[in-house]
Amino acid sequence: MARPPSSITRTGSTEPFEFQVSRGQIPWHTAITVFGYNADIDTAEETIWPYGGLQPHPATALSMKVSSSDADDNATGNGARTVYVEGLDANYNTVSETVTLNGQTAVQTVNSYLRINETYVASAGTSNGAEGDIYFGTGTVTAGVPATVYEIIKFDYNTRVTGHYTVPAGYTAFMDSGSITVGQTGTANAVSGRLVVTGTNDIRLNKAIVTLNTGSVPYPFLFPLVIPEKTDIEAVGQGVGSNNMMSSYFNIVLVKNDAGTA
Repeated sequence: MARPPSSITRTGSTEPFEFQVSRGQIPWHTAITVFGYNADIDTAEETIWPYGGLQPHPATALSMKVSSSDADDNATGNGARTVYVEGLDANYNTVSETVTLNGQTAVQTVNSYLRINETYVASAGTSNGAEGDIYFGTGTVTAGVPATVYEIIKFDYNTRVTGHYTVPAGYTAFMDSGSITVGQTGTANAVSGRLVVTGTNDIRLNKAIVTLNTGSVPYPFLFPLVIPEKTDIEAVGQGVGSNNMMSSYFNIVLVKNDAGTA
């Protein structure tokens, strides 16, 4: 019969539980930190990510076009040569691949993605990173930018900084902490940040709301939030005025719902 995973420590039981999860000593448990940054939050609600606006979601799983704004991000160039991408397929199962770049010319992913949960520069030339912005999207690609952008690796970050994560099928996410940080040229205008979860019914539920002018507000959850499979977790921000910088992070432990049969 099916049995749930155990959270009992396996090795070095005097070590903190969190440390053992990070070391892979607690089977079926994975620690994940999701960080987001948006350098220009204005008066409309935006995802905390570098591209601006609310991050769109495909209606169905799609093969993505991967391209860079800089021609030197290619298989033999000085910039990024390959990128790793991991996400969820049509059934919310995890799929991943490594894509070899071809500058501003789009390269199609082998897998189809309903969501992208992770991406980063996997190899590079003498620049030791990307020389442009790397996009994941669909539609006509102009100067390396697809018509619809679903994810981005912003120049000089070499990894996604998108405050969004979708829980894979067969797993539950337990969120124990997070934070919203705001910076602006003045301190007269309030900025609000929210942690929103959205299930397959498309109903957006607020799990945390913070309002501040500048600085950082943590949201610790003494009893971790339980977030079921196939749920989107997103950090969003909105300012009374324009030109606000916002960052966010949240920590989750991903736990497999069924550790197998006894």
